[in-house]
Amino acid sequence: MTDTARGTSRRYGTRPTMKDVAARAGVGLKTVSRVVNGEPGVTPDTERRVQEAITALGFRRNDSARILRKGRTASIGLVLEDLADPFYGPLNRAVEEVARGHGALLINGSSAEDPAREQELVLALCARRVDGLVVIPAGDDHRYLEPEIAAGIATVFVDRPAGQIDADVVLSDNFGGAQDAVAHLIAHGHRRIGFIGDQPRIHTARERLRGYRTAMAAAGLPVDDSWVSLGSTAPDRVRTAANAMLDAPEPVTALFAGNNRVTVTAVRVLGERPRPVALVGFDDFELADLVRPAITVVAQDPARMGRTAAGLLFRRLDGTDDAPRQMEIPTRLIARGSGEIPPAQD
Repeated sequence: MTDTARGTSRRYGTRPTMKDVAARAGVGLKTVSRVVNGEPGVTPDTERRVQEAITALGFRRNDSARILRKGRTASIGLVLEDLADPFYGPLNRAVEEVARGHGALLINGSSAEDPAREQELVLALCARRVDGLVVIPAGDDHRYLEPEIAAGIATVFVDRPAGQIDADVVLSDNFGGAQDAVAHLIAHGHRRIGFIGDQPRIHTARERLRGYRTAMAAAGLPVDDSWVSLGSTAPDRVRTAANAMLDAPEPVTALFAGNNRVTVTAVRVLGERPRPVALVGFDDFELADLVRPAITVVAQDPARMGRTAAGLLFRRLDGTDDAPRQMEIPTRLIARGSGEIPPAQD
């Protein structure tokens, strides 16, 4: 039997109130308030009637007034680059677990790597009175957040630093990890190593390029301009860049891929080649150990980054007011086979 057949109607967006509960239970509003808030002064029989009314109506306490009294909402916002990116899954989960341990709700959203969308989403979360923010920044100017931070909204940036403001940030060792990747390829005999990275405006891409160049310079190796390609991580763009490096008169013998999306496309490109080409990717990814050869990677620790950022955020909320901190999480080179392939002999 449908609700209509029973003679009832449902108005979505209209929730039962304490007044509705009081009317159904046949008690006063103050009595309902005492039961809802676990206060004394209500007989067992009256409490039972109120609880039955609450269950029948599907009543839930509206915490808005309590929030206004306490000045805290017990909620934090998390702004990611892309919810579908596997890198952000463990980071999101780690932030959520820390928030849960502090009795807080996590609200998250994606900026899609768009600075305007990031600002819109961040300010929307602030308007909903979140206590704090964890932000993976898409833009490079975060002065729009200064009034919110001054008003007491704790903010921690992750993966990339804030732009034009001083704020807490948790980073991976992008520079050191890239150095390790390229040094590993050099140790296996490579002298012409190509680097395909993300947009040059992105902090992580710049740091990984800096690590690549530093490792090459430390080994006394030149870097030809044609060996470096920064830009979109779209498969077509990455494929074009990789093929250009591999088909040059003096082709590269190894590729260093700047993130997991670049690595996945590089694996496909190299799988079409008659000769093996060495590959090291920055970021681990699912099934990297199952392809043949298995993919050597510089692994980040997104879960640790998330835990560290959320822990720092809640310390700020608890009153820590020292200078903004920059914390760097180490990376780890995992040799699986693709990065150990020697240069092809002509």
